[in-house]
Amino acid sequence: MIKQLLTAGALLLSAFAAQAEGLQDLEKFLRDVDAGKASFTQVVTSPKRASDTVARSKTSSGTFEFLRPNRFRFVYAKPFEQTIVADGQTLWLYDVDLNQVTSRSQKDALGSTPAALIAAGADLKGLSDAFELKSAPAKEGLEWVEARPKDRDGQLQMVRVGFRQGQLSVLDIEDSLGQRSVLTFNGWQANAALKASDFKFQPPPGAAVIRP
Repeated sequence: MIKQLLTAGALLLSAFAAQAEGLQDLEKFLRDVDAGKASFTQVVTSPKRASDTVARSKTSSGTFEFLRPNRFRFVYAKPFEQTIVADGQTLWLYDVDLNQVTSRSQKDALGSTPAALIAAGADLKGLSDAFELKSAPAKEGLEWVEARPKDRDGQLQMVRVGFRQGQLSVLDIEDSLGQRSVLTFNGWQANAALKASDFKFQPPPGAAVIRP
């Protein structure tokens, strides 16, 4: 009986340790990586409608870079060109096809967003102000963290952050409308030589600028 209890206790301790690894990876990423760049592929899947035989999805790809605090850039290259830049004060969205730029206050736009998990927080305590964080079971060779925004009024439902050997690998995002967006990162350059001026954005000549 004692041997069985010891075995059960060891299994429980192993399970708890495995559960904690996701948060440990996130904490290490926040602590040790101040800047980075990578390529990404994004698959967005919409809720299945009654007329659909399969769920609708679309795939895009591009590059991503960030610099703490609060600076990042997504450049979508395929299938449509689009750039999203946060310069620390303003969030810019440039649609090449429409030749249109939308700018918003970054403070108002990024509080509880997936980008905040990567670029804003310097530690778990800072992120915990906006998110409920917990480790999730390892799956597909990744350690996972689940992040739910404390502000329930926004569209974001949950973000799952996947780490492979301590390196950010996947952002799995679900919104309140049932849409799922999965970003898979490749070719990470941790602590890349980036500076604040790299995230300055100037609307192209002739582009319409919208400030909601």
